[in-house]
Amino acid sequence: MSHTESAHLIVCASLLEKITNQAALCRSCEVLGVEQLMLPRSDDSWEFRKIAASAHQWQRLDYCPPDQLKAWLGQQVGFQVVALTVHKSAQPLSGYAFAPKTLLLLGRELTGIPTDILALCDVALTIPQYGRVESLNVQTAGAIAIYEYNRQWR
Repeated sequence: MSHTESAHLIVCASLLEKITNQAALCRSCEVLGVEQLMLPRSDDSWEFRKIAASAHQWQRLDYCPPDQLKAWLGQQVGFQVVALTVHKSAQPLSGYAFAPKTLLLLGRELTGIPTDILALCDVALTIPQYGRVESLNVQTAGAIAIYEYNRQWR
C-alpha cells in the first residue's frame, strides 16, 4: 500500500455557523483532497454554491448538527481526533506528526471548540501566529492544517 493510499482525512466543521466559511472550506477541502467534510446541515443556497465554486459537486459532504457532534465523534473509531484551536494548552501545528487516519475538528467562529467537546479530542493543535490579531479565519486555519496533513501523507 502506498503512502497516499493510507491517508484518510475527515474534516469536521459541524460547529461552523457562517455559510461563507462552510462554502470556502468546502472549496479548500475539495482542492486539497479531503476524504469527507462534515457540515452542520445541507445548504443548497446560491451563496453557498457561489463561494464553493462547484467544489460541492465533487467533495463528499455529510452532515452532523452541533447537538449530535459528541455522539458522532464517539463513532469515529480508528481516527485520531485533532482539534484546531487557539487554546493556550494546544501544541504547535508545525511540530505535530499527523496519524494517517485523522479527523480534524474545527471550532465555531468567535468562540472556538466548547470545552466538553475539546475533552473528547486526542490532541489540540494551534497555528503559531505572530501578528496582533488573535486568530485566523476558521476556514483559513483549516486549510493550513489540511495542507500540513497532506505535506506529511501525500
